[in-house]
Amino acid sequence: MNGLPVQIVRKDIKNLHLGVYPPHGRVRVAAPLRVSDKAVRLAVISKLGWIKRQQARFDAQPRQSEREMISGESHYFLGRRYRLRFIPSRGPANVIVRSPATIELHARAELTADQREKVLLCWYRERLKEMIPSLVHKWQGNVGVRAQEWAIRKMKTKWGACNAEAGRIWLNLELVKKPVQCLEYIIVHELVHLLERRHNDNFSALMSEFLPQWKSRRAELNAAPLAHETWSY
Repeated sequence: MNGLPVQIVRKDIKNLHLGVYPPHGRVRVAAPLRVSDKAVRLAVISKLGWIKRQQARFDAQPRQSEREMISGESHYFLGRRYRLRFIPSRGPANVIVRSPATIELHARAELTADQREKVLLCWYRERLKEMIPSLVHKWQGNVGVRAQEWAIRKMKTKWGACNAEAGRIWLNLELVKKPVQCLEYIIVHELVHLLERRHNDNFSALMSEFLPQWKSRRAELNAAPLAHETWSY
């Protein structure tokens, strides 16, 4: 459309949804079956300015290079950058935050980079599982809703997701690398979707009511470095 590649997916839904996704601003439209191609085109054209701004933001966001899981590499945990120190070990694989600047990965020397990364990802998942329950409990009370279930996923294009009908929310494993206030923002965001499914004025008003600083937290999250593979598709 006007030289802009757009992925259009037809679904049995009520409303048209337009999204711009990292790392380079891929444009995707989920369109109701009854909406004509012309109407989809007009909807995209009406949002061209917003689409270009989102794409420019993604282009400016820093990204890590592909991780080799070797000593000296940078890795993030709760918004802080650490240097990885790989320590060959014959015992059980383990990850230890040794200092405010160093994370140690203890594992067998013969493990591949992918296998070493799996050890770190398992450690990340356990740390995130420890943090989520108290935040969900706190914000369920503040928002006045209850999530029937929450889960952690390694998602490719979203920080979080919500199934309002089932009362289920998902949180991206990558959030463990960001400051805690960013994790909290996404939890509030998804809980508010249990009250309002769309990103409309009512949704923004509810976010401002429950978390007045939500826009600054969103900006902080959007400015944080993206992992090399997290946002591929």
